[in-house]
Amino acid sequence: MTYIVNDNCIKCKLTDCVDVCPVDCFYEGKNMLVIKPDECIDCGVCEPECPVDAIKADTESGSEQWLEINKKYSEIWPNISEKKDPPTDHEKFKNEQNKYEKYFKENL
Repeated sequence: MTYIVNDNCIKCKLTDCVDVCPVDCFYEGKNMLVIKPDECIDCGVCEPECPVDAIKADTESGSEQWLEINKKYSEIWPNISEKKDPPTDHEKFKNEQNKYEKYFKENL
């Protein structure tokens, strides 16, 4: 098992999870974070820290797509190991649906 970041993170990109990760397995894209599955030690400390419920176990239903996205982009995006200020408009995107289709940026 590993943890993944899903589309709840898109346009919110809160980094409370990064601050508690003991192995620095988060990677930062233009408008979301991902977890590198091969580096995640399955400790679970990040999951309750996410205020938008964007971190889930990869064993949860519907996580297959997100596991692939996390794998792919953690190989491309830079590592993040410290908490940063969130985007100024993050609150208005907090409960929005279908954010991947609307806002995802590969940052390539």
